[in-house]
Amino acid sequence: MITHFFNLEWKQYFRSSYWQKSIGIKILLGFFGLIMLAYMLLIGFFLFKGVQKIFPDQDPFLIVNSFLFFWVLGDLIMRFFLQKLPIITVKPLLTLPIKRSKIVNYVLGKSAISFFNFLPLFAIIPFGVNLVLEGYDITETVVWVVSLMIIVLIVNFLNFIIENLTAKTDLSFLPLIAISGSIFALDYFQLVSFSELVSNGILAITKNPVLILVLIAILIILYYYNYIILKNKLYVDSAVDTKIEEAKPTDLAWTNRFGDIAPFMQLDLKLLMRNKRSKSTLPILVIGLLYGLFFYPQPEYADKEFFFAFIGIFSTGAFLINFGQFIPAWDSGYYKMLMSQNFKYERYLKSKFTLMAISVIILFVLGIPYVYFGWKILVAHFAAAIYNIGVNSHVIMYGGSFNRKKINLDQKAAFNYQGTGAVQWLIGIPLMVVPMALFAFVNWLVNFEVAITVLIVLGLTGIVLHEKLMKAITKTYVAKKYAMINAFDQEN
Repeated sequence: MITHFFNLEWKQYFRSSYWQKSIGIKILLGFFGLIMLAYMLLIGFFLFKGVQKIFPDQDPFLIVNSFLFFWVLGDLIMRFFLQKLPIITVKPLLTLPIKRSKIVNYVLGKSAISFFNFLPLFAIIPFGVNLVLEGYDITETVVWVVSLMIIVLIVNFLNFIIENLTAKTDLSFLPLIAISGSIFALDYFQLVSFSELVSNGILAITKNPVLILVLIAILIILYYYNYIILKNKLYVDSAVDTKIEEAKPTDLAWTNRFGDIAPFMQLDLKLLMRNKRSKSTLPILVIGLLYGLFFYPQPEYADKEFFFAFIGIFSTGAFLINFGQFIPAWDSGYYKMLMSQNFKYERYLKSKFTLMAISVIILFVLGIPYVYFGWKILVAHFAAAIYNIGVNSHVIMYGGSFNRKKINLDQKAAFNYQGTGAVQWLIGIPLMVVPMALFAFVNWLVNFEVAITVLIVLGLTGIVLHEKLMKAITKTYVAKKYAMINAFDQEN
């Protein structure tokens, strides 16, 4: 039966309509995967010597064990954001004489052989080989390696349980970040030394291999808990359950002052407030606003004036970047219906531009207290805001004409890469890298004031030419309208 499941998934994968369209992204991700494997191998082979050089008077094995807690915590957070439970199309299988237990065991078993579980082994096993070569006891080393392999699987199944518990919340990553941050703080301030507890536990297992049964028992419990969760959800009826919620009226009358683009602005604002995926852009506003606090208080960044432009672009353009890069994919679910209506396409695009421009102004005003760290920072943020409105807004609007991937607004918001294509990866170059590089070059060649002037002049030029630029961008969208309609009909 497992072979049959693999065969069905193989056919579904390569026969899907989006296979060839996404092959470039798959190659890129595969390349990054190989780089990560190479890095892990290097870490595994040179970790012992590196630790020995940094801590010459201490046992490298004990030092590595003291950091295992941080590795487990970081691995869990990374998995939550990047790893999803492998899913197969089970609806057709539910009407066939196939036991639900076999389907569930296949899904959980498939998760155990994921890339995230193999990646740590490329560091753990070479480090274990080095331990043996350095004269450590072979039995203890093998037990240590096996223990870490079991811990990797424990984190794997624990991640799925956390995802299930937080799936119903729009900002599902916040509880994990809060709990992980609290645990880290308790350890950092030595209120509860989790790092020492984990280190002593692993060392106890290596000295007494029978204790490895404790790890195995934890793994079995987590596996069984996941098994119960999935099996209880594996019913045909669960696919047709309806969720009834009370409608909450929203007063958006203030948008009427924007004239004929007001209806489209109201649709976008309702979309942002009512859907899981689009809500993810709202907390980004807070992150963008507070982004400078990670750098400006640090003395080493005080004289790096070129960095002010980068932070200013991101801080004032947080909404512009995160919302704009998916235009018009936000409306992909009803794009065909939208395009059948009698309205000027330019009105539709201007509503998006207006929302982004307003967000830039609001974020700049809210970021004025950054003047506490110096007047140059405030001036850089002002120049970045002008540049965002005049240049980046038009760049991201034009980039949206190349979007061809549908977005499912009902899917989990946190770090959801569904609907992400090559456009989203490449658009960051003109949005972030170009203004930062330009500012840094002029600042180095002349001075800070001239670099600021260049950004402001470019931004004002874009604002003056706004009407002409929007007409050119609109023509691009109209020319590609039917290609977008066809692409958004595909389930990617």
